[in-house]
Amino acid sequence: MEVKYDKIGTGYNSTRQADPYLTSRLFSLLRPQNDKLYLDIGCGTGSYTCVLADKGLNFVGVEPSEKMLSQAKSRSQNIEWFNGTAEQIPADDKTFDGIIATLTIHHWTDINKAFVELSRVLTDNGRIVMFTSTPEQMKGYWLNHYFPKMLYSSIVQMPSLDTIQKATDKARLKISGIEKYFIKGDLKDCFLYVGKNNPERYFDEQIRLGISSFSSLANIDEVKQGLTKLRTDINNNEFEQIKSQYDNDLGDYLFITIDKKGIT
Repeated sequence: MEVKYDKIGTGYNSTRQADPYLTSRLFSLLRPQNDKLYLDIGCGTGSYTCVLADKGLNFVGVEPSEKMLSQAKSRSQNIEWFNGTAEQIPADDKTFDGIIATLTIHHWTDINKAFVELSRVLTDNGRIVMFTSTPEQMKGYWLNHYFPKMLYSSIVQMPSLDTIQKATDKARLKISGIEKYFIKGDLKDCFLYVGKNNPERYFDEQIRLGISSFSSLANIDEVKQGLTKLRTDINNNEFEQIKSQYDNDLGDYLFITIDKKGIT
């Protein structure tokens, strides 16, 4: 993961900005208090860490990529930033009253160990709010039509909801809420399915460079061929028909709320 995100770290801030709606949902679901301490695990360049800290919250950011961490440090001197992973967090037991994890779980090397570690650093009655996608949801992305090998590589590394459930159970945590998220047209954070409703966004090389599936998992030839086919379908007014074949009510991503309530 360090190498992957060291590679795409340059320019990441320009396309992976904290989205206002996602920020509001993270804040609401976390139910934070100003006198408590919170962790952003896999914080990247600190986009969400910083905007939540700007709301008066006390945050610590942990990230394995030194390049991304250096950018995070340059954004805020008031936040503590540490090199670490979900499996090895540089903090004492029961340090944090809440944790956010946005689009990071698929990069964890050992999901069971990671949740045990998150539980370790989480206070009793603490809460984790995750933003992620599931394999079932990703199979419903129209991107599968144009970049099938890339999507396959992305899907197989994504933990299923059942896998997350079993891992949280082992860590003596409990999933307390699941909320579907459907891509909005004004999305500011240009992650994988950002172009769901506006395919033109995928022709922007900077956007693709900020998406690990395109920058690290994809075959260059498949991307070129897929973009050519996508352009042709848009010009021939065939894209919307293809897109409609992938319509579903599964949601594009999920907010998953996980509690340590009642565990001592």
